[in-house]
Parts: sequence; C-alpha cells; structure tokens
Amino acid sequence: MLPVDLHDVFQFTEEKLGQAEKTELDPHLENLLAKADSTKNWTEKILRQTEVLLQPNPSARIEEYIYDKLDRKLPSRTTNAELLGQFMLDAAKEFGADTPYGTTLITVGEYQRKLGGAEREFLHTAAVTFLSPLRNFLEGDWRTISKERRLLENRRLDLDICKARLKKAKQAEAKAATPDFQETRPRNYVLSASAHLWNSPPQAELELRVAQTEFDRQAEVTRLLLEGISSTHLNHLRCLQDFAEAQATYFAQCHHYMQDLSDGFEVDLGSKWLNVWDPVGSLTFFKEPLWVPVYPSVSCIRPTEAIKTNPLCNQWSVPYGAHFSVILYVNARGIMMRFGFISEV
Repeated sequence: MLPVDLHDVFQFTEEKLGQAEKTELDPHLENLLAKADSTKNWTEKILRQTEVLLQPNPSARIEEYIYDKLDRKLPSRTTNAELLGQFMLDAAKEFGADTPYGTTLITVGEYQRKLGGAEREFLHTAAVTFLSPLRNFLEGDWRTISKERRLLENRRLDLDICKARLKKAKQAEAKAATPDFQETRPRNYVLSASAHLWNSPPQAELELRVAQTEFDRQAEVTRLLLEGISSTHLNHLRCLQDFAEAQATYFAQCHHYMQDLSDGFEVDLGSKWLNVWDPVGSLTFFKEPLWVPVYPSVSCIRPTEAIKTNPLCNQWSVPYGAHFSVILYVNARGIMMRFGFISEV
C-alpha cells in the first residue's frame, strides 16, 4: 500500500524501479511476517470452507453475514431434516396414522426430527467453539498486526529517505569544497547558503538518528505482536479439537438414531412374517430357547441339528419337526429369522 506522505511515495517508487536503496528487516522479523501471512491466509480459507460445510446454501450464508455485521440476532432456522420430518408427519395424518404407510411415515418422521435436532445442536456448538475464534482473530488481532505493519513500513521509508538525504548532503558538501574553475555562471550566495544550512550533513545526521530510533521502536512493537501468532496457533488448536469432538458427537447421535430406526424395522418385518405364516397365531414355534451366536457353529444351535444350506452367506436351516423349519441369516449385526412350512413329498 502506498504511503500518504509525498516523500514516501517518491521513495517507494524509486525502490520499485531499483533507483533507491531499501533497508532490509532482520531475518527473524521477516520469518515472523511470513508466518503471520500464512496464518492469516489459511485461517481465511478454513473459515470460509467450514461455513460452506455447515451451511451449503449461499443465500443463507449471506443472510448470516448481514445479521452479524448489523450485530443482530439471527432468527432460528429449521434444518432440512426437521422440515422433512414435519412433511412426513403431515403426510401420515392425511394417509391415515393406522395404515402401514402412515405408521412408517410417523416413525421415520420422528427420527428425522431427532436428526434435525442433533444437527441444530452441532451447528450451534461449531459456531461458538470454532468459527467465532477464527473470525475474532481475523477481525481483531490481524487488523492490529496489519496496522502496525503499515506503520513500520512508513517508518522504514522515512529512514531510507533520511539516508538518501544524508548521502546527497555529503556529496554536495564535497562538491562545494572543490572549486570548479570551469563554472562561468555567477552564484547566488544567499540561496546557496540557505540550501547548505537546510541540507547540511549535521542536520541530515540528526534527522537520520531520529528516524532510526522511530524505526527501531516500531520494529520492536511489530515483533512483539507477531510473536503472539504462536499463542494464536495454540488457541486454534484447542478450538479445532472442540470442533472435531462436536462433529464426532453429532455423527454418533445420528448413527444411534438410525440404528434404532433400522432395528425397529427388523422387528416389524419379523412380526409380519409371523402373521403371514400363522394368521391366527395357533402355532408354537419354539419348545425351548434357541442359541445362536454371531458366527454360529453346528454344535451351538439347538434344539435339533442345523443344516448350513448356503456356505457363502451364513445361511442356516433349523428343522422343527417334520412340517416346519426356521431359516437363519446370520451376519455381524445380528440374526434375521424366516419361518416356513416344509412341504410333504
């Protein structure tokens, strides 16, 4: 950014054109500046992408940004899962809550609302524990660092101007001490004396010492601020851990809800199989308990000998008498039972 002072503008332009010398910062300060720039750039990218992850709708993100800038509370927004669950519940009322489809709509709709509640809690936790600290760094600490960096750059330009002025003053003094016998134009001694006093080496040296002191002081202030970037990294580390824990909790809740929903479907399907094969409920299927592990062996299944009918998918047939059998499908999640009559040959 170009400085406001006209002398600084000339110095800045000459440096870019390679016509003026530039005071270099010490390597430690240069490393701190590079680290700060990298922190700022990656923090912006992580913040923006996290906002996209939590709220994919760009219009909603713009609305949140406007409310944040106006320092107003954002109105509560229904999540997509909650909205879907409400639609399912409304559809169940119209189709009939006592019908199979209506009952299933109610069940799934309730779980969708639970998923939406878990999502809402996760979004709130992520905004408080992760997004806010990153945003506070960019809008608070980084603005202070940028302000001091600009001031340091101005002090450096002033220092280089004083160095160039001292150099020119010494060259002018040396030229004045050497008579020029080829000069034929008369001199204006009044103007020459005033210019000599204004650009004299003692005056230029005094200005250089003042500029050097101000530059060193500003460099120290900037260095102290930049060294605080390490503390910023530690703070962002804790915030990142909190975000990961909140995300893990959210997905664990979603898995728990969907597992309960799936298990409920398996129980319902099992009861429907019983109703199909025994509509009046007159059959008694088990005379004694049936022992089946997750990965069964023949010796673990009772009350009669089990026959593995499909060696590729852990399918077992357990006969119960001459006219009835149970087919077991065993996997890592559990057991699915299918009942059927044995046709007579």
